[in-house]
Amino acid sequence: MTTTATTATYPFTAIVGMDDLRLALLLNAVSPAVGGVLVRGEKGTAKSTAVRALAALLPEVETVPGCRFSCDPRRPDPHCPDGPHEAGRSGSRPARMVELPVGASEDRLVGALDIERALAEGVKAFEPGLLAQAHRGVLYVDEVNLLQDFLIDSLLDAAAMGVVHIEREGVSVRHAARFLLVGTMNPEEGELRPQLLDRFGLTVEVAASRETGERMEVVRRRLAYDEDPVAFAARWADEEAALRERIAAARALLPEVRLGDAALRQIAATCAAFEVDGLRADIVMARTACALAAWAGRTDVAAEDVRQAALLALPHRRRRNPFDAPGLDEEKLDETLRQNGGGDGGQDGEPDPDGPDSGPDGPDGGGDGGPGGGGRPPQDGPGEPSGTAEPSVPGQSRTEESGGRDGAGEQAPARAGEPFRARALYVPGVGEGAAGRRSRARTAQGRTTGARRPRGALGRLHLAATVRAAAPHQRARGRTGPGLVVRRDDLREAVREGRESNLVLFVVDASGSMAARKRMGAVKGAVLSLLLDAYQRRDKVGLVSFRGADAEVALPPTSSVDAAAARLESLPTGGRTPLAAGLLRAREVLRVERLRDPSRRPLLVAVTDGRATGGPRPVERARQAARLLAADGTASVVVDCESGPVRLGLAGALAAELGGPAVTLDELRADAVTSLVRSLQTPLHHHRRAA
Repeated sequence: MTTTATTATYPFTAIVGMDDLRLALLLNAVSPAVGGVLVRGEKGTAKSTAVRALAALLPEVETVPGCRFSCDPRRPDPHCPDGPHEAGRSGSRPARMVELPVGASEDRLVGALDIERALAEGVKAFEPGLLAQAHRGVLYVDEVNLLQDFLIDSLLDAAAMGVVHIEREGVSVRHAARFLLVGTMNPEEGELRPQLLDRFGLTVEVAASRETGERMEVVRRRLAYDEDPVAFAARWADEEAALRERIAAARALLPEVRLGDAALRQIAATCAAFEVDGLRADIVMARTACALAAWAGRTDVAAEDVRQAALLALPHRRRRNPFDAPGLDEEKLDETLRQNGGGDGGQDGEPDPDGPDSGPDGPDGGGDGGPGGGGRPPQDGPGEPSGTAEPSVPGQSRTEESGGRDGAGEQAPARAGEPFRARALYVPGVGEGAAGRRSRARTAQGRTTGARRPRGALGRLHLAATVRAAAPHQRARGRTGPGLVVRRDDLREAVREGRESNLVLFVVDASGSMAARKRMGAVKGAVLSLLLDAYQRRDKVGLVSFRGADAEVALPPTSSVDAAAARLESLPTGGRTPLAAGLLRAREVLRVERLRDPSRRPLLVAVTDGRATGGPRPVERARQAARLLAADGTASVVVDCESGPVRLGLAGALAAELGGPAVTLDELRADAVTSLVRSLQTPLHHHRRAA
């Protein structure tokens, strides 16, 4: 294979299947005002291939020669940092596709002022960021759900406004940034917040085909492309040229497309029927319907355009919490269109029989069935098993489950109780992990708490500290009049303190004692509440359960709280209580995670009544395991699930060994009237990260 062959882009027209993805990308190419595309799907489904192929189809961009911000010579940006531009100068270049890495800094995204040159040389130097490079092209963000929140906010603000503002140290820079935004994500790695989902114009779900013939064709074409990219691209050159011409024709036709009152009524009625928040969905649907009409070569928006626009623009706007499934009830959509159809061009709102599916079957995509989704079979909570008498000696009991032996008497999974707003739990000390909303940490964003010498490239300048460092040396530097001589050694950067995300590892007791008095439904409701709290605070979560003779990792640490909720929902109950095994398994999970992500601090949440009945010397081994976790410096909280008139306080004893507080299910509620809030905000153990 030659070196030049590797530069050929995989042709857009050679992509097999993925009809919704290709249509959504093409509609944005026709009308960038649609607002971009969010592509949700499993890995290895040609998401990035399709985006790169689309960029190659876009027409060349006319620019002002030498302008780093790609100003249009016909309408140059009056605020361009490289302006003002001379009239009559013009050039052209191919449309760019700019990729935003997950680990990019804010300066890399929006651009940065060279503070060192500004202070030391008096030069106002601005280095454009990725948003400037993507202007009038495509900005591709792979794994957008893994970006830090402040990057997503800056990115989506620029996408919505078409302008980037940089305000730092008294210097203001503004430039245009209009681009086609494409984000991809794997839902298993965590969801975007609903308010961020709403900022993407369209969304599509992609998955690998399950048809043998189609999969064979995908492999056949990919192997041919890898063998000789240039020859493969040449075979599709005519189709690519025809598609490029169709995009240009649709762009030219778009200003002539008429959105009649009947179509507009259907759009408004559809958004109202599906109870989407705000009016952005209505506007996006209108723009998408117009782009669909232009793509079809029509100047009037038809009912099938409105239906297809709804399938692309509404599914992601219906999510109210991370446990809601995306998708639309297509029968409800068709009924809404029929009821609001009418006289514009004789359209009666009949659905397009060839329209692609856009979401799971079932009413509302299964999203209105409460936490965990609407697909749960109705079931009663498990009945109280036989042999559940309280032990007479703390930590010692006969088996709590029917059958009298390990693993016997397994109960059907209990249905989770209604979640509630949970109290905030914190890891003590000050960390340096990924930005989030739980524990104190030194972060790039937040309030300024001090200053220090730069470690590498200068970050945010602490102006007052820099002046204080330079002031004593002015006479030695020959300064006798007004002004200040600042040298590199004087520069100080701001130390900021904000909030970090943590790893919240749930260790859930699923033994027979938890089925007594139907506790497990309340326990699952409490864990769901904590999962919602973890979602809002940007935490990773993991789930360890213990019952019978051993413990298992029900869910390895992940950013997907909906995956944790699904595993929790199917958690069975029964058997003895191997508390030590649960704690030791949790310790091993945390050990591995420290190697993978040493800056992310863990919070262990043990949900148990404190009993230990499984294995030899169960009480002694459980205490030893708890002391090992405390010695590791693991912050812990015990959620005491004990109920009934006689309480043994075993969970409190376990919390003492772990070095953290114990809270009851009632005290876990944020609206509970209790003095617990003070105890939760004090250190859970002696560990503090070194400054």
